[in-house]
Amino acid sequence: MKTALAPYVRILGRGANLSRSMTLEESQEAMEIVLRGEAAPEAVGAMLMLMRMKGEEAQEIAGFVRAARVVAPAVGNVALDWPSYAAGRTRGLPWFLLSAKLVASAGYPVLMHGWNSHQNPVASVRGALDGIGIPTLASATFDKLDGNIGYLPLETLSPIMFDLLRLRDVFNLRSCVNTVLRVLNPASAPASVQGVFHPPYRELQMDAGVILGQQSMTVLKGGGGEFERNPSKGVALFGLRGGKAWEADAPVINADHVRLAEGTENTNPAALPALWTGELTDDFALSVVLGTADLALQTIGASETAADLWAARNRRIAN
Repeated sequence: MKTALAPYVRILGRGANLSRSMTLEESQEAMEIVLRGEAAPEAVGAMLMLMRMKGEEAQEIAGFVRAARVVAPAVGNVALDWPSYAAGRTRGLPWFLLSAKLVASAGYPVLMHGWNSHQNPVASVRGALDGIGIPTLASATFDKLDGNIGYLPLETLSPIMFDLLRLRDVFNLRSCVNTVLRVLNPASAPASVQGVFHPPYRELQMDAGVILGQQSMTVLKGGGGEFERNPSKGVALFGLRGGKAWEADAPVINADHVRLAEGTENTNPAALPALWTGELTDDFALSVVLGTADLALQTIGASETAADLWAARNRRIAN
C-alpha cells in the first residue's frame, strides 16, 4: 500500500505548531515501510527532506538503524566497525586505510563498509584498496576476514540502502541516511569508529549509539568526514565507553600545521603502499596513520600502541 508512509510524513509536516519529531518506535516503523517497498517515492523524499529541515534526532536515527539492520546484516566475527561514507572533495589520499590495516595486524578483525560520492579521484577509497592489500568482500556473510580486514561495498551489503543514499543525487542534498549508515554497524561489532564533517553530528551519533546499546564508539571531525585525525591539531572526541556517553580531547601530535590535502605525496596514490613498505619516508603522513590507529585501538580497548605495531608490521603487501 503506497500510502503506508503518509502518517509518518504527517507527523513531521503538519506545520510549525503541530509537527514534531518521530519517536524511536515510529521511526523504526517508518523505515520498515520504506525497506519493504511499501512507500511511494514521493513520500520517502518528503520524509527525508522534512527531517533535514527540522534536524534529525538521535531516536530517529536509532529507529532507522534498527530497521536497516534487519535488511543489511553482515555476519562474521568483527572486533571493530569502520564506516566510510564521506564525499572527500577537499581531501587527499585516504591514509586512514593504513590505520585500519595496522589495527587488523594486531589480530583485531576490522570490517570497513561504505560508498563515497563526489570524490576527488586522489581520495578514492575503493581505488586504494588493492594497492594496500585490503580485500573487497563479495558477500556480507563471512567466517573470517583475510588479514583480519575487509571492505564491504554498501551496494553489496544492502542494495536498498544504497538506493536511499543515492537520493542525494536527486535532492542535491544529503539526508539522514548518511548518518544512519555511519551508525549502522551491520556486524554488531562491540567497537565502532566514525568520522563526521559537521561537528554537531558527533553528539548526534553518540546519542544514537547509547539508544542502540553500542558499547564502545569514538566519533571525531575527521579529514573530509572520515575517521582520520589531523596530527597538527587537537581533536575533540565524542563517543561511548562501557555503553555510556564519553568525551575527551586528543592532543596535538605534530606541531607543524599541515592540511591533510597538502603535500606532494598526498596526490600520488602510490604513496599509500610505499609508506607501508618503507619505500616512502613521510613523517606527517605517518603521524596521520599512527594517530588515527591509536584512537581506534583505544576504542577497542587494546593494550598495543600504533607505534609498536608499525615497528613490528609485515611490510609485504599481500594481494
